[in-house]
Order: sequence, then C-alpha cells, then structure tokens
Amino acid sequence: MAEDTNSPTAGDPRARRRGQGELEAQVLAVLQRAPGPATAGWVQERLDGDLAYTTVMTILSRLHAKNAVSRTRSGRAYLWQADSDAAGLAALRMRRMLDGEPDRDAVLASFVTALLPHDEELLRALLDSAAEPSTPDRQN
Repeated sequence: MAEDTNSPTAGDPRARRRGQGELEAQVLAVLQRAPGPATAGWVQERLDGDLAYTTVMTILSRLHAKNAVSRTRSGRAYLWQADSDAAGLAALRMRRMLDGEPDRDAVLASFVTALLPHDEELLRALLDSAAEPSTPDRQN
C-alpha cells in the first residue's frame, strides 16, 4: 500500500493539536519578548510552526478582548503589546470558568480540597496577605 505523503502523521509536528489556551500563551510569550509594541506579522514570524497571519490576528484579537494585550493604530495596522503574562492569562481563564458555574461555593470547595499541600499553603498565605490592611507609612 502506498503511503499518503499529503496527510499529517503522528511524527509530523502539524499533526499535534494544541491544547486550549496554548496558542494564546505562545503569542503572549512572543509579545513579552518583543523590544516594544509589535505587529502581527512580527509575532507570526517568531511563532513555531506555520500559522496563517489570520490565525495570529484572531489570537491577538481574543487576547485583546480578554485585556491580556493592548493595541495602538500604526497606519492601517495595529501594534500589539502584552499587558499580562501567562499566569495572568491562566487566572483569567479560571475566573471565567468559575463565573460560568451556577454553584460557585461548591466549585471553590472542590477546587480547594483537591489542592496539593504546598499549593494549599501558598493559597492560604496569599489570602492572608490580601486580607491584611495595608497601613501607610506614618511620618512623625
């Protein structure tokens, strides 16, 4: 049987589908490494793989809608700049998922009980530090 050289195979990098949010994280990482605001074409050139320009524009537009990037007009094009990092983007996805659930208390309780001990300690410390009132420096 002849091998079909036009269809992607398991060893072909184009055959692997990206996980949800993976492409957004890659685009955001490229923008974070940029020396300043960058065009979509600049971002496209620095991404791994052969992504279409329209795909890069779609991802940038989605990131803009999530307030993870900002854009300014430069002639007929936009210049894009990262306003968030990968952790901020993941936190946004977590908040949106939580907002979509009817029983927030149950979701949060389930999340917390499934945390690893170190993660639970870190979460407790973060919540404690967020709860402490910040006191301005007083001058006598």
